[in-house]
Parts: sequence; C-alpha cells; structure tokens
Amino acid sequence: MLKLFALVLLLSGVALAADHYDGYKIYDINTRNAFEKQLLLRLSSNEEYDFFDLPRSLDAPSRVMVKPGDQEGFEHLLAKYNVDFSVLSEDLGVSLRQEREDNQNQRLMNLRSAGRSISFTAFHRHAEINAYLDELAAAYPSRVSVQVAGKSYEKRDIKTITITNGDGKTGKNVIFLDAGIHAREWIAHAGALYVIHQLAENYAANANLLKNFDWVILPVVNPDGYEYTHTSTRMWRKTRKPITSACYGTDANRNFDFHWGEVGASSYSCSDTFKGETAFSEPETQLLRDLLLGLSGRGKFYLTLHSYGNYLLYPWGYTSALPSSWRDIDEVAQAGAAAIKSATGTKYTVGSSTNVLYAAAGGSDDYAFGVAKFPVSITMELPAGGTGFNPSTSQIQSFVAETWVGIKAMAQKVTEKY
Repeated sequence: MLKLFALVLLLSGVALAADHYDGYKIYDINTRNAFEKQLLLRLSSNEEYDFFDLPRSLDAPSRVMVKPGDQEGFEHLLAKYNVDFSVLSEDLGVSLRQEREDNQNQRLMNLRSAGRSISFTAFHRHAEINAYLDELAAAYPSRVSVQVAGKSYEKRDIKTITITNGDGKTGKNVIFLDAGIHAREWIAHAGALYVIHQLAENYAANANLLKNFDWVILPVVNPDGYEYTHTSTRMWRKTRKPITSACYGTDANRNFDFHWGEVGASSYSCSDTFKGETAFSEPETQLLRDLLLGLSGRGKFYLTLHSYGNYLLYPWGYTSALPSSWRDIDEVAQAGAAAIKSATGTKYTVGSSTNVLYAAAGGSDDYAFGVAKFPVSITMELPAGGTGFNPSTSQIQSFVAETWVGIKAMAQKVTEKY
C-alpha cells in the first residue's frame, strides 16, 4: 500500500510545472588576491546573483548562478576588474530537465521492486522517506521507533527516527543528526537516510556505535521546501511560509535565536538568506529547537548535513572568535576528515564556519552548541555534484557511502570522549 501511494505521488508529480532555468549560467570564479575576493563578497549581497559557494580561501573557486538578463552586466563587471572566470554550465535548464527525468525513472524502478520504499539510486520524495522510517520501525520494533515531532507550515508530518541497541536502557547519551534545512540540498537528505540504513539494517557492523549512545535522526527538516524543489523550483532554498504576497519562505538556518540577525542574514523577505520576521518564526525551526532542548544533558553530538563544499564546520558562525572548547570539536571533525581522506582520497576542509567560509548568525549548529549545550556541534557540507546542488542519481551511492565513513569516525570519537 505504501508503495502504491508513492507511485501515485510520483506519477502526479510528473505533470507539475517546473521553473525551467532556461539560459541560466553557472560560473566558477578564481580569485587571485584579497581585493577580488572582497569584490565577490560584495556581489554576493546582490539578490540577483545566487552564490552557491563562496569560500574564504583564495585557492578555492567561487560558484554563482546568474539568470539570462543579468549575465552581460555580470561578465562585464568581472572583465572590468580582470577577474578570471569560466562558465561551468551554459544552460542549467537543459541539465535539470534531464536529471528530473532520470530521477523519476530511477524512482519508478525502485517502486516496482520488492525492496524498501527508498534506495540509493534515486532522490526520494518526502512521503517515500516517511514511509521508509515507518517500515524500519515495523521491521525492528525493539531497536527502532518513529515519532511525529510536529508539522510543517503546509501540514506535512515531520518525523524523527530513534535507533538504539534494543537493551531497553533509558537516559543514554544521544547523537542527534538532521538534514534538509535547505531544500535544494538533496544529497544531504540521502546522506541522512544512508546513516539510518546503516544503523538500523546493518546493525551487526555498527553495534559499537549504539552500545552507549542512542541516535535520533531527523532526515527532512524542511519538507515543504523540499517538495517544492521536486515540483516547481529546483534551486529553492528556504521554507515555504508566505512573508508577503510576493515573497515566500525563510532561511531556516538563519532563524535560530542565538545572535539572530547579527551578521550574514538578510532582512529582505525575498532574499535566499532571509532571517525571518522574528527568531523561530518558522514551525520547522521551532520543532528542531524543541527537540534539541529536550535532549539537554544527554545530547553530546549534533551533526547537521548540508551541501555542498567538502567542509566540516563548527562554531562559531556569528564571529571569527572560537569557543574555549574548540579543540575538542576540532578533534572530532578531524577524525571524520582523516577517515574520508584515507578511504576515498576526498579532502574535507575543517574549521570554524566564519573562518573557513563567512559569518552567518542564527544557524542551528551555533544554537545546538551555545544554547542546547551539545559539546560537539558540526555542520557537514557534502561534496558537489553536477553544478553543485544537483548530483546525478549515479553519484548518490558513492557520495553517501563516503559520507558515512566520516560520520562513523566522528561518532566513534564522540563515544570515546563522552
């Protein structure tokens, strides 16, 4: 029955209109000095440009999406200052349509199989993800439970899954993982699902991670935005609660009440980084807040999955200053980076959010550390695929498997320390 429902959902989704992104270009920009980097930082405040990645390091290129009407002026400005750039995608719309068709085909193949509601050969819709959580709770009732933590603005069930070793002991320390605060970062949702799969369905190999810790995982923080990226606007980032008649949504990762709105967040309601009308204005961030605060004393490791950029970031996001215990967090993050480098050769950059990328207040990682008192709080930015946020379905398995290597190493370090 669950698969039949998902099939109906899939087929209905095919007919829905999608913002086409025809003629949108993706640029990679290489900066050679601090002036050029500062120029890009100033350009990133222009709401017409969507900067996918804006690293602080001069060695790493920045990536930006520009719509057709702005491209001539954008290229002219870069040329005026002799800034080196290349065009990664001449027409994003073409590749997105192909990727949408491929994903639908892969989902159909999975729905016709006899396996679970999800696979790691497709990006799955919110209803399919919730169905998978329920399947696991039914299959492993002594070790897995699922709760409806609350509802999104559009009344979708937001579910958490708790995975234990089934010994019945209560009050254990907790590792809390979430994904999908930003809607368009599909590989993050897939990464969370792979962690769930490993802990629940590959329990024997990972029992040590559950001996003294329970895991609580929220795989889709922002289901309204996530569904919107499937049915309408692929690069949508925010929630979906209306702000004005023309502007929808808040950047949930600027909406937490810890130095809220001080830096790196916009007051303009149409902006991708809109901080919200108030802190915790969104039901989704209120829900996550309550989950984190409810684990006070037990919560030892908060890990939030994003994409993209190959980063392991920790507080603070609102200032370049470091917390007094930063070395403890850095040790955990470095363990994850080293494990991934050893397993696949992929390099992750480790450091505080502000010092590696840019200052941005109101993030969930700062809140988990500064208010909910998780001693280890890390944002993991998974690798880029496609033009950044749109890995192909063929990349999912390798990306999530690699991510699990790092998460497992970090979790092991946390279980040793706490």
